[in-house]
Amino acid sequence: MATDGLTLTLAIQYAVDKTGLPDRRQLRLWAKAALLQPAEVTLRLVDAEEGRQLNRDYRGKDYATNVLTFDYGSEATHILGGDIVLCAPVITREAAEQGKPLLAHYAHMVVHGMLHLQGYDHELGETEAIAMEAVEGFIMRRLGFPDPYLTYE
Repeated sequence: MATDGLTLTLAIQYAVDKTGLPDRRQLRLWAKAALLQPAEVTLRLVDAEEGRQLNRDYRGKDYATNVLTFDYGSEATHILGGDIVLCAPVITREAAEQGKPLLAHYAHMVVHGMLHLQGYDHELGETEAIAMEAVEGFIMRRLGFPDPYLTYE
């Protein structure tokens, strides 16, 4: 999906202890793999409290969720801009519950957030969800991970 001609400016913020979390190189690799247009993105890893507060304040849902994407548009600069927030404890819990390797789940959440930033939205309907899942699966396989929507054994 991503081509070498696309520019990604990526700021990475750890608002939680980095122990056991993906490093900056991994996060950049995964974000770049899902890049479809030039972008300036901040990727922030947070705890459950911050994740819950952001989800409540911006989506009206009073719980921490795995990934939140905030799109700041690109009309003036033609460069996509936005923030992607990953809630570390939720991603860790989900990976364990789903029997997925932690790094695979983090890679999926980065890809998922990047696709949301670029206009993909699985919540618009079944057709959109199928399209987004297909692109996610393709990118994940290209990164060397299994399709995230298949059952892990």
